[in-house]
Amino acid sequence: MTDMKPLKPKGMDNAFTADNLHQQASDPTYAGALSFMRRKYTTDLTGTDAVVWGLPLDTSVSNRPGTRFGPRGVREASCGMDNDPQYPFGSRLFDDMAVIDYGDCYFYYGQQSKIPAVIESNAAAIINSESSPYLLSIGGDHFVTYPLLKAHAEKHGPLALVQFDAHQDTWDDKDGAVDHGTMITRAVKEGIVDVDHSIQIGIRTIAPEDYGIEIIDGLQCHEIGPQEIARRIYERVGDKNVYLTFDIDCLDPAFAPGTGTPVSGGLSTAQALLTLRHLKDLNVVGSDVVEVSPAYDHADITSIAGSTVAMYMLGNLWERRFQSS
Repeated sequence: MTDMKPLKPKGMDNAFTADNLHQQASDPTYAGALSFMRRKYTTDLTGTDAVVWGLPLDTSVSNRPGTRFGPRGVREASCGMDNDPQYPFGSRLFDDMAVIDYGDCYFYYGQQSKIPAVIESNAAAIINSESSPYLLSIGGDHFVTYPLLKAHAEKHGPLALVQFDAHQDTWDDKDGAVDHGTMITRAVKEGIVDVDHSIQIGIRTIAPEDYGIEIIDGLQCHEIGPQEIARRIYERVGDKNVYLTFDIDCLDPAFAPGTGTPVSGGLSTAQALLTLRHLKDLNVVGSDVVEVSPAYDHADITSIAGSTVAMYMLGNLWERRFQSS
């Protein structure tokens, strides 16, 4: 009897079998290795334009935990967006842009005081590598933005912060605390955020201080609409280097139930995506999507929203770098 060796379909498990960083996957949406948009899993940064990196942290939450599973949920939800040309960009982004999934940052959950330095040092190693890739980080709770800001500010100088969020995250900071509600306070006091050119969108809570950061609150967002929100962001930021952070609770709980601190009255997914689409000309040097908590999700609504926000961030990068002419 002749031995029959099973044939592996060409392109299956593209996260591991891709021959190059531009290869499109042929994995079915319901199977295969779950990297972000089926990008190759690798820590080889050679020739990369952008890196997607997971930060599975939820030890700093003030309400419901679970965002340690955010990177996994966002990756799974992203797998339906690779094969076809990405909407609304009308092109396969990875034909031009070399993007990898760098996996997740490792830190020991029991040593919270050491976590910020681990994230910062790893982020710095990525963005300061020879290829100088754009870093798109997937949280994890919102505290991760603080060490990411530090790494990017070390390279680019004080950054204009564009923050989509239900919360200002400017509560009183306790030195050394790992807290997802105070890290913007710390970033401001350390001078890594340029408050005169920073803006928060979708805010629906009130913190003791705003530190001079402009706020477009949730109700204003509904009144003025995405195009005017974008205009005000451009007016505030100018030509500064921007760090863009998107807390998924910027969306109303109807569109993002899977998060730790939901607040009613937020943006719809469509409003947020249209606003991001208008921001394609911002000089964004790094970004993150945070606070996706799949345990509280329904039918992957929040993970799908988070993965789409992340894809728009990559799409805007693609337009700036490869379509600007």
